Amino acid sequence: MAEKEATVYIVDVGKSMGKRRHGRLVTDLEWAMQYVWDKITTTVATGRKTATLGVVALRSDDTSNELAGDPSFSNISVIQEIGQVLMPDIRKLRDCINPSRTDKGDAISSVILAIQMISAYCKKLKYKRKIVLITNGTGYMNNEGIDDIKDKIKEDGIDFAVIGADFDDPEFGIKEEDKDTHKAQNETLLREFAEGIDGLYGTLGEAIAEMDIPRIKVTKSMPSFKGFLQLGDATKYETALRIPVERYFRTYVAKPPSASSFAIRSATQGEDGDVPTASQAPGDESLTTVRTSRTYQITDESAPGGKIDVERDDLAKGYEYGRTAVHISQTDENITNLETFAGMDLIGFVQSDKFDRYLPMSNSNIIIPQRANDKASLALSSFIHALFELETYAVARLVTKEAKPSLIVLLAPSIEPEYECLIELQLPFAEDVRSYRFPPLDKVVTVSGKIVTEHRNLPSDDLQDAMSQYVDSMELDLKDDDGDTIPGLPIDEAFSPLLHRIDTAVRHRAVHPNGPILEPSERLAKFANPPEDLVKKSTQYLEKLISTADVKKVPPKKKGRKRQRETEKPLSGLDVDALLSQEPKRSKISAENAVPEFKQMLSRAESVDTIHDAVKQMAVIIETQTKHSLGDANYDRVVEGLGTMREELVDYEEPALYNDFLRVLKRKILDEELGGNRRELWWLVRKSKLGLIDRVASEQSEVSEEEAKEFFSVA
Repeated sequence: MAEKEATVYIVDVGKSMGKRRHGRLVTDLEWAMQYVWDKITTTVATGRKTATLGVVALRSDDTSNELAGDPSFSNISVIQEIGQVLMPDIRKLRDCINPSRTDKGDAISSVILAIQMISAYCKKLKYKRKIVLITNGTGYMNNEGIDDIKDKIKEDGIDFAVIGADFDDPEFGIKEEDKDTHKAQNETLLREFAEGIDGLYGTLGEAIAEMDIPRIKVTKSMPSFKGFLQLGDATKYETALRIPVERYFRTYVAKPPSASSFAIRSATQGEDGDVPTASQAPGDESLTTVRTSRTYQITDESAPGGKIDVERDDLAKGYEYGRTAVHISQTDENITNLETFAGMDLIGFVQSDKFDRYLPMSNSNIIIPQRANDKASLALSSFIHALFELETYAVARLVTKEAKPSLIVLLAPSIEPEYECLIELQLPFAEDVRSYRFPPLDKVVTVSGKIVTEHRNLPSDDLQDAMSQYVDSMELDLKDDDGDTIPGLPIDEAFSPLLHRIDTAVRHRAVHPNGPILEPSERLAKFANPPEDLVKKSTQYLEKLISTADVKKVPPKKKGRKRQRETEKPLSGLDVDALLSQEPKRSKISAENAVPEFKQMLSRAESVDTIHDAVKQMAVIIETQTKHSLGDANYDRVVEGLGTMREELVDYEEPALYNDFLRVLKRKILDEELGGNRRELWWLVRKSKLGLIDRVASEQSEVSEEEAKEFFSVA
C-alpha cells in the first residue's frame, strides 16, 4: 500500500514578489510558481487519494485561517485545505495565486499555521509530513519562540524545506550583490531555522534547475509468483529439493500515460446529455466520457435489410482451419486445456559459455527466497553459489498460477555485495525460433559453386579498415587519466524521452490550458543527436570512409504524372530511351511474360488508345489464366497481374479502366463463367485489397470510399 502523505506549500504572494529582478523576464512569484506547479501537478498525476496537500498564501491581501483572531496571523490565507487535489482545484489555485497589494505578513507565523493544519488533518496517524516555504525573504519575520517551533516540528516528524528567490548559496554558485540588509538577516534566520531541524535550505535557481532532471517513479513491486523451486517430485520422494521462493520483476518497460477519447460537454449539456449539472457553470468546457456501443449482425435474407442483430452471448468461438471456421464448444475446449499446477521445477543445467545470448525473449525477473524464512535463504544461497562456482545456468519449467501455460526459463546466479538472487529469463520453444538463411558477408558463391573472396559486392580491406576506424571514433566510453573506462551513457542518466515528454506536456497543459507546450528539456533532447565533440572527432574518419567507398549522391526522383514526366538521366550520360526506341515497339503482350511486357507497353505509350489496348490484352490474359487454372495453380499469377494493373493505372491516372474490368471479372467469377467455382480466387483478391480504385487512391476516380467497401462486401 502506498505511503500516506500530507504536504503544505507556503507561497509568498507579497507585493514584492510581483517585481522582476536581475534581468529575468518573469516576476519572482511566476518564477517560484514554476517550482510549486511542478510539485503539485506531479502529486495530482499519481491519482492517489493518500497523496494530499494544502496551499497557504503568505502576505495576502485578506486573512483567512483558523488563527485569524491573533494579529500575528494576519495577511495569511489558506487557499487550499489539506486533501486530494484534482483538476478543478488546480484551476482555483491558478486564479487565487497573484501578487497582493501588501508586504505585511509573518513567514514564521505561516509555518505555525501549516503545523496546525497538518496536526489537525493527520492526528496521530502514520503520515509522511512536509512543509515547504517559498519566499523572497523581504517580508517581516518574528523569531520569538522559534525554539518551541523547532521542537514541535521534530516532535511531529515534519520535514521542512525553505526555497528562496535569490538566496545566497555558495555551493550552487549564487550570491546576490548589494543585498538588502533586512533580506540578508531573514536569510540567516531561515537558514539557521532549517538547519536546526535537519531541514533543507536552498535557492530557487537550484530548485528550478533540478526540475530539468526527470523524476523516476519508484514502483513498489508485487510478486508475480510465490511457490517452490523444486528438484524432483516431492509427492513421491522424500529426498526432493523444495525451496520457498518469490518472483519479482527486475526490468519492465516504462510506458507513457495512455490517452482516452473524451468529448467537450456544451454549456447546455449535463452528465446525462440533457440537463446541466449544478456544479457545471455555463460555458464550462469540461470533458465527458465517450460511451461505446457494439452490435453484432448476421446475414438473414428474410429480415428487413438482409441482416439481423444478435446478442454477444449467442456468438460462438470458431478457429480458422484452412479457409473454414471450425467451432469447438466451451465444454470440449475445457478438455483441450492443459492441466497445470503452480511451481518452478528444475529440468536441467547448461554451461554458461554454451548459452546463446540471443535466446532470452522476455523481461528479466529475480528469484529471491521467501521473506522472513532463514532456512529458505540459506538453501537458495547454497544453490546460487553452486551455480556460480560451476559457471552453470539452470533451466526450469515455470507455471505462475494454476491452469496457466507453462514456460521454460533460464536461472542465472547473481551475487552482489548487498544481496544474492537468481536472474530469470524466458526461453523460446522450438516453434518460437525463426531460422533465416542469408548469403555470407565475406564471400560470394557462384552458380557453379566457386567461392570468390574479391568481388564488387564485397568490401575491400581498405574499406573495412576505414569503417573500423570510423566506428572506433564514435565510441561513447572514454578513458580517464588512470586509464579506467568512464561510461559515456550511464543507465541512471538515460531517461525515456517519450515517457517524460508526454508527462511534462500533460502536467503543463493542466495548469496552462491555453498556453503553448514547452520545449523538451536539454536532458531529454541530448540523446536525440550524437554528442557534438564526438561528431567533430569522427568527421575526418567519415570523410575517409566516404572517399574509400566512393559514395556518390543519387539524383532525386522527379515526381509527376508518368505520361508527362521526363526520364531521369543516368550519371553515365547514356541515353537508354534512345537505344530502346530503335527497337520495334511491342504491340502484343504475351501470356508467358505478361507483367513486364504490360509495364513496358505502358511506358512507351504515346496516346490513351495504347493504354486502353494494353489493358484489354491484360484483361484477356487474366481471364484466360483463371479459366484454364488447374485448381488454384494460376491464382498467384492472376493476383500479381491485377496488382500490377491497379498500381500502373493509378499512376497513369486511368482508374476507370481498372474499375470496369474488375466489375466484369467479379461478375464472371461469381456466375462461374471462368471454368467453374472460382470463389477462392475472389477471396484472394479481397485479401490482397485489390478492390476498386476510389477517390482516396486517385483523384480521377468516380468511385467513393463507401462504394469501394460495398463492392467487396456484396458476395
